[in-house]
Order: sequence, then structure tokens, then C-alpha cells
Amino acid sequence: MRADRLLQIMMLLQARGGMTTRALAARLEVSERTIHRDMEALSTAGVPVYAERGSAGGWRLMEGYRADWAGLHKEELLALLAAEPHRHLTDLGFGDAYEAAVLKVLASLSPSLRRDADYMRQRVYVDAAGWHQNVEELPWLSLLQEAVWEDRKLRLLYASGGDSAASERVVSPLGLVLKGSLWYLVAGSDEQESRTYRVSRIQDASLLDEPVVRPDHFNLAAYWQRSVDLFRSGLPHYAAQALVHPSVSTRLEMARFVRVVAWHERHEDEASSASATAVWRKAELQFNTLSSACEILLGFGTMVRVLEPLELREALLEAANNIASMYSGK
Repeated sequence: MRADRLLQIMMLLQARGGMTTRALAARLEVSERTIHRDMEALSTAGVPVYAERGSAGGWRLMEGYRADWAGLHKEELLALLAAEPHRHLTDLGFGDAYEAAVLKVLASLSPSLRRDADYMRQRVYVDAAGWHQNVEELPWLSLLQEAVWEDRKLRLLYASGGDSAASERVVSPLGLVLKGSLWYLVAGSDEQESRTYRVSRIQDASLLDEPVVRPDHFNLAAYWQRSVDLFRSGLPHYAAQALVHPSVSTRLEMARFVRVVAWHERHEDEASSASATAVWRKAELQFNTLSSACEILLGFGTMVRVLEPLELREALLEAANNIASMYSGK
């Protein structure tokens, strides 16, 4: 993460007195251009970094500067203390470390700031977990973490999903990613480029002595974003237009496997049996498939009326007739 990298740069410069762009890029495994952008970000944030020319030059912190909590503004400290540790800290074994760090920060504050921090923590609570949490068994996560930390190859027994049989493979771990509540391992192999493995599908894992050779300029965040974009572009898309009663518009926006692409002008619906004076909104919707669209919209009853496509209207009508027939005993 960029915040972690900026903190590492400050600590390195404080400990060593100065480092060149090339040395920082090699140490943090990023490009030299990234280091220049990071230095601009630090300078904008008020950290006194400057470049010194010459053979012994490089990036330095202004003499006498020390990074400490006293240098943070009140709002910055409160922002750090606003949330409880996210699940990923607990999964990685850092939950206790987070609590210890919070205590140290609180202990270093002035009495007035400590009162402000306690005031906020009693009045704001951030629950980062979603309502639809998938709790998965992760017996190998700590071993994967060790492999990533130490740049060592792994032998995995991995099932791709469904009823597929597990197969053995040797991979070069490059990083761990938490997407929602699901953990993924990003790793390369001799046979193919980097790919993503769902951690819960790993049935066995063992560390190897062979070191990992990380690809030049590999960026975990950039790789993951490309993977997400590619995955989304490959998903099936089924578009529809519908009139939506205002009483269910929020529920429709929060529903899973449907996306409200756009809301349009309000539509006076005099024919609605639900309310003769209701103001309906026209929505452009996107589903995965025709069948999923039909299944989702049936749950909204008469509060969502499909305008098009015709095949979706016919599918809903057929499903409604089948339900009516089943309960009427015909």
C-alpha cells in the first residue's frame, strides 16, 4: 500500500541520513518514477524532504526533523483511531499488534488530544464487515504469508473449483489480496504468467527452499486491478429497463447481482394498482443473465414493472402464471 511505502521512505531516510532514488526504488521494489511521485506526496503533506545533487547526493530529510506523533494534526490522529482493526489484520495475526499500536498512540497524546480521541471512539464505530460475509476456513494462510514474506516457492495441492480434482503445482508467491472477506494468493509459475488462487481452495501447502525471483517492476495493486477489470469485462451482461416504485428503489440499488446503471425522469403512473398517485422512476438495469433477471425481479412483486426487453416481460409472465397455477391446484 502507498501509505506503508511512504512511511518506509521516511524511516529509511531518518535512519540512514539519505538515499538515492535508485537505492530507494530497489529497496521498496518499485520504479524510480514511483519514488519521485512519493517524494512529491511527502512534500505536499508537509514532510521536509529535499534532493541533494552530486556523487554523495540523494534524498534527505531536513536536519533535525524526526517523524513522531506530535507532528500529526488533530484530525489526522483522530482519523487513525476511527476504526477497529479490519478482518485482514486478524487473519494475518496482527490484531493484537493493532491494539498495542493504538494504546501507544493514545499514550503519546497530550491530555486534550487523548480526551478528543476517547470522545470520538465513544461516538463513532466503523464496522468494515459487510452483511453477506463468507466465513471460509483458511488453514494455510499463515504458511502462505510466510512464503510471501520470505520470497520462497510453494508446493500446493489446489482445486480450481466445483467438482474438479485437486492438482499439485509449484508456484512463486508474489502477494496476498483480500477482496471483501475472501483471501487470494497471487503467484507465478515456470509454465505461465502470474495467476490468482483462492486461498480456501488450497488443500495442502508446503514451503520449498527455492527462492522466488520477483518479476521486474511487479506491482501487486496494479496486477489485481487489471485482474478485476478483466474478470468484469468477461461477465455476461443482460440489460433491461423498468419502472420502479419509490418504496423499493433503495432496495433495488442494494440488491446483489443487479446494477442500476442510471435513473431517468420521473414517470407518472396512473395505472398502478399499488397507488393511483405514485411517482415511479425509470431505471436502466444490468443483470448477468435472463434467468437471473427473472429470479431477482420476481422478488420485487408489483413494485418493479419491466418495460423491455420483451423476452424478460414474457419470462416474468410465464413464471407468475406457473406460480399461480401451482398454488391454485391446477
